[in-house]
Amino acid sequence: MILGFIGCGKISYSVITGILSSKLNIKKIYISKRNYKISSHLRKKYKNIIVSNNNQEIIDKSNWVFLAVTPLVGEKIIKDLKFKSSQTIISFISSITIPNLKKMIRIKADIVRAIPLPPISLRQGPIPICPPNKKVKKFFDRLGSTVEIKNEKLSINFWSTSGMMASYYDLLRTMSDWLVKRGIKRLDAQKYITSLFLALSKDAVVNSKKNLKYLVKESQTPKGLNEQGVNELRKLGFYKSTEKTLNSILKRLNKV
Repeated sequence: MILGFIGCGKISYSVITGILSSKLNIKKIYISKRNYKISSHLRKKYKNIIVSNNNQEIIDKSNWVFLAVTPLVGEKIIKDLKFKSSQTIISFISSITIPNLKKMIRIKADIVRAIPLPPISLRQGPIPICPPNKKVKKFFDRLGSTVEIKNEKLSINFWSTSGMMASYYDLLRTMSDWLVKRGIKRLDAQKYITSLFLALSKDAVVNSKKNLKYLVKESQTPKGLNEQGVNELRKLGFYKSTEKTLNSILKRLNKV
């Protein structure tokens, strides 16, 4: 199979890295030259990467096409590109809906929206896709855990939560910095905090069939440190502000 990527930013880099470290049988991957630093790095690292100066050439050469540009760029360039009905087109664009993509592409082809995140480079993490598609699910199952969404209106909620990724890293940074200020070496602080949250995340995944309230309760003891932490963050409005931020991101996506 031959893949093509329109757009060559961080997400394209992560997806391509995950693909080429998996057991997927990929003959060639055509990528945009748009981001020279990333495209040249990928070309040097992998022998089956071909950098193209022309987006139309990428489409002409590929069985599957990945749209990995910003919404503004997508609105500008997609309508002028000629796709093939035999192609599978996967869009990573956050705010262009499938009906709008169909209008831009102007042919009857398999069109799927997906939400890959940077851990896909490690073949880890969830990958929501909409609508359900057996071929696309089988593909992304090699790169993480595919979540199929039937209703596109519901998929926007997943896009919203993905907008909290940097906030999560900032929380880890805050806790690491707190340790550093108290004399802990930065590498030791970061290793401890990231390993702690990795273990907690794995525990949450194992228990994901239960309501997460169970883990909140089970990790506390009466008058213990975790009870103090939860209560103080509640008083400060930490959890309500998180929900408020999610609502704000969702509102922004709904406006598009």
